[in-house]
Amino acid sequence: MPESSIRGLRRAYKRLRFPGGGGGSGSLSSEHPSARRRPSPRSLSASDVSTTRGHSVPSATAAGLTTTAAAASTMAHVAEQLKDRGNQHFKNGDYVSAESLYTQAIQRNPANPLIFTNRANARMKLGHFEDAIDDCLKSIELMRKNMKAYTFLAKSQLALNHPNEALSSALVAYDLCIKSSTPTRDAQTISALVLQCKKSKWEGRERERLRRKNPLLAELEDKIEASANQEQVIINDKASRGEMGAVEAVEERTALAKATQQKIEDLRSIFAIADPNNMAKREVPDHLIDNISFEIMHDPVITKNGHSYERATLIEHLKRSPTDPLTREPLKIEDLRPNIALREACNEFFEKNSGWVYDW
Repeated sequence: MPESSIRGLRRAYKRLRFPGGGGGSGSLSSEHPSARRRPSPRSLSASDVSTTRGHSVPSATAAGLTTTAAAASTMAHVAEQLKDRGNQHFKNGDYVSAESLYTQAIQRNPANPLIFTNRANARMKLGHFEDAIDDCLKSIELMRKNMKAYTFLAKSQLALNHPNEALSSALVAYDLCIKSSTPTRDAQTISALVLQCKKSKWEGRERERLRRKNPLLAELEDKIEASANQEQVIINDKASRGEMGAVEAVEERTALAKATQQKIEDLRSIFAIADPNNMAKREVPDHLIDNISFEIMHDPVITKNGHSYERATLIEHLKRSPTDPLTREPLKIEDLRPNIALREACNEFFEKNSGWVYDW
């Protein structure tokens, strides 16, 4: 092919690839997307840049962060005000308003665990124990070492007749209490709660034992409880219709529960008289129980403050913290003295109840 023809084909090929390219120059057409001239980016001035945590960011981003932080701070402040108002209503016994205010506070600051524990307390007063448990669990999720949340959790679980779970929660609260580096007056209250949970757990086992021993007792107890359930329905209906206030309904339910329990205990007493060997009530006196391990003492010692503990458990505690577990006052091992009278009482109790007492 002649050289002139080859040059013509090349020019034609270039025109196909780069239309309007001006002959054989090979430059990109201004119509090609890649050939469009892009405006060069404007250099950022000092006013366009802000520094956040050591990094330069556009001022719009910094302004957004500042606005968000300010809004969060404002919401937290409003939540705190609502919580304080709720606390005042709680002190005045207006638990419905307190719960409402705590709820509003949570909506504005759901990251504050203390508001959840406050609402749990209000809900407990209103008898809303399932909701109180939810609040306690959320509070614990936000703050693991939350003694108050575990305490309220145990109380709510106990109110719903879940003594095993309640005992576990109460023991965590007690452990957090005695290991706390800050002084607290809650140790004796939580200790009593642990003991209450343990006794409730034991009473549940005793109830089943007695019912197995005597089917007639079980039948009569079922009738008492069925009657109580009917009365409970009546109270709930009145509360739902507004014929009874929330606090009054809680008081009525509490009174009904106590009356029902008293009827059952009276019934068991009658059966115990008829069959003392099998039907007698089995329980451990509170003064024989150690306030650290919550077991019956074998070798009790007394402190200078008048509190008695099992020697081994108290010494183990004093190795970690030289304070009285209940009063948090300074205490040394050399301050301990044997509680001879209490030890004799413990020994006598073990001798009379050598069978079941080890299962307590």
